[in-house]
Amino acid sequence: MNILITTVPFGKINERPLELLKGNNQVRYIINPLNRKLKEKELKDMIQDFDIVIAGTEPITKNVLESAKNLKLISRVGIGLDNVDLTYAKKKNINVSYTPDAPTAAVSELTIGHMINLMRHLPLVDREIRSGKWQRMYGERLSSRTIGIIGTGRIGSRVLRHLQGFDPNEILVNDLNPNYNLYNITHSKHVEKDYIYRNADIISLHIPLTKLTKNLITKDEIKKMKDTSVIINTSRGGIVNEIDLYTALKMKNISGAAIDVFESEPYSGNLIELDNCLLSCHMGSMTKDCRARMELEATEEALRFVNGKKLQNRVPEEDYINHN
Repeated sequence: MNILITTVPFGKINERPLELLKGNNQVRYIINPLNRKLKEKELKDMIQDFDIVIAGTEPITKNVLESAKNLKLISRVGIGLDNVDLTYAKKKNINVSYTPDAPTAAVSELTIGHMINLMRHLPLVDREIRSGKWQRMYGERLSSRTIGIIGTGRIGSRVLRHLQGFDPNEILVNDLNPNYNLYNITHSKHVEKDYIYRNADIISLHIPLTKLTKNLITKDEIKKMKDTSVIINTSRGGIVNEIDLYTALKMKNISGAAIDVFESEPYSGNLIELDNCLLSCHMGSMTKDCRARMELEATEEALRFVNGKKLQNRVPEEDYINHN
């Protein structure tokens, strides 16, 4: 089978995925020759003769899949699936798998880092020192804050566990499938999202982008928040309306935000103008160990398919139901 690896870099941290591919005489593979995130037309032109794609975040749309005459499996390096037209993939009997556990540790730690950076204004202070200003700034400790976590799946639940070491004033959580045992262990209180918007000092999002979560946070939700509150999104672009967020931050309707994911990436929008918005470039999973694990798991899944074995990380049916 012919395998296209679209996600880059690949095999740089750990060469084991490439060794596995080279050691299987049933496959031929190529790695994305453009060495960057592919655009839709580029992927459409490239994918035509391949049986398997080891995929990143490039748009695998209906238009692309119509061109993929031989495609039988999309093995996603990562957990987000908003870039894949799951409905059309299912219609074409294309299997889709992912690596849901591998990014968890890295994304949850980045989230905690963003919380601390926002509370202590570290990126702003760094920039001011570099520009010749020596101005110490008062901040807040996490122990004095009420923290709201929307989504308590793999990543959100790990964030809850990390927070135990900081002893927050209160932890508020919301999830479509509440895990009350987890909430008891982590001293968390399950509430409606509206309650989180009105009461949390820090609001952190850990949910997939689906038809249910598209534009979950708009100007209407932001109006309910305290002017001292901050928003953190390490989930997916499109969950927070970027235009409404820009307006709210510029007008100081909320205190700050930390955004790792954007509707269009690479990001070049007007949030760049704001000192109270901390930006990172979709790097939640980008620690060496987690990235290596993601690549290895996606490769192992592809080779299971090649060898006629059962897929271990097939995307669950509920993800198809809630897909955009």
